[in-house]
Amino acid sequence: MTATVPTARGDEISVDQLGMTLMHEHTFNLSPEINQNYPETWGDEELRVANAIAEYQALKAAGVDTIVDATIIGLGRFVPRIRRIAEQVELNIIVATGVYIWDALPMFFTVQGPGTDMGGPETMDDLFVRDIVEGIGNSGVRAGILKVATDKYGLTPGVERVLRASASAHRRTGVPITTHTFDVPNGLQQQQILREEGVDLSRVIVGHMDRAGGHDLDYIETIIGNGSMVGFDQFGVPVATDESRLAAVTELCRRGHAKSIVLSHDHNCFCDMVPQEWFEHMPDWRKTYIPQDILPELKRRGVSDEEIRLMTRDNPRRIFATAAAGPY
Repeated sequence: MTATVPTARGDEISVDQLGMTLMHEHTFNLSPEINQNYPETWGDEELRVANAIAEYQALKAAGVDTIVDATIIGLGRFVPRIRRIAEQVELNIIVATGVYIWDALPMFFTVQGPGTDMGGPETMDDLFVRDIVEGIGNSGVRAGILKVATDKYGLTPGVERVLRASASAHRRTGVPITTHTFDVPNGLQQQQILREEGVDLSRVIVGHMDRAGGHDLDYIETIIGNGSMVGFDQFGVPVATDESRLAAVTELCRRGHAKSIVLSHDHNCFCDMVPQEWFEHMPDWRKTYIPQDILPELKRRGVSDEEIRLMTRDNPRRIFATAAAGPY
């Protein structure tokens, strides 16, 4: 039986229908409480939605069939809006569940749960499982992947708690895990916690290798050697140069690791968390950059069609197919 994955349209598709897939993107990164009280921080809803639809139509025209929208709690996830967009484009959008933090948890979790003043059992994993099994809110859309983050503050108690809760939700449902990292050794720390919780690391993508250790191939190969895929998924973002990203991906392919790499931009159609002028310094940070510019350049550098197919089609299909094995 062919594995399936839920999309933001509220349906399910076969993993064989994923086609070319960008594994770490965003539609909107927002601060809902700020937006509600200061509406100018969000602006015109209809304009934002129309712009996102246009970007996704252009992405589909560039040859991409599916994206993973890695927006979760802490990044302004609002799935009814994403479903509205998904119903107007031919692109498949897969949404995520999880809690995104750099250090401390939202107050909802800070004051209750294990190790808190109020105590009590963990509840995050139950919420994640509900998103995966029943759907997110009243949207009719189920999450197809779990997302976790470790950033510049490292493995704080809050970050560790999210990792362990996500591992529990993964074990209970079988859906894959994708991660945000900032620098060495974030990815290895994530793998260690997930391994302690019994996670099969071959069901995990450790992300942002082009930022976290993009020049440290030993670090990246250690993560791959532990069984996980790695994401080169911030193409166009000047936290590293695209030359360094291209060089690293080319070399890793030469070493036989194309079967362990996925590609993306970590791009959002709108983000309220940084000054808008910031985007003027990133002319290549756009959803069509990889299909239009990066893939041809990788081919020019000797990366084969088969290796490109692995990174953009086969590996995404394989990571989502692991969900068919179910809980464990």
